[in-house]
Amino acid sequence: MPLVHIAMRTGKTDAYRQAIFDGVYDALRETFNVPEDDQFMVLTEHDAANFRYGKSYLDVSRSDDLVFIQITANNTRTVAQKKALFRRIAALLSESPGIRQEDVFVSLVEVEKENWSLGKGIAQYA
Repeated sequence: MPLVHIAMRTGKTDAYRQAIFDGVYDALRETFNVPEDDQFMVLTEHDAANFRYGKSYLDVSRSDDLVFIQITANNTRTVAQKKALFRRIAALLSESPGIRQEDVFVSLVEVEKENWSLGKGIAQYA
């Protein structure tokens, strides 16, 4: 049950944003075995004054097309699965909508399974 927050600069088309959703979801399905229809994602857009990043931190050359992707998920995946997820997201987003892999920034936040309520005030995984 990943929850995905995506942040990016303003100015991209609806199709561009939808391609990001699709790429992240497909990568999660392929590498984290996320079930079909397990799609909980939000995308926020920011003007230049409200979007800041290190242009060359850790020798990665970033541009204003940078996309921050924060994924909150259960702490049940292996290091190999996490690495596969990061690679697959970058690869899929480079294919569509054409984001440079250097501009795909992914952060994974892991939580215990009992820390979710997916509706009705019930801790479904506890």
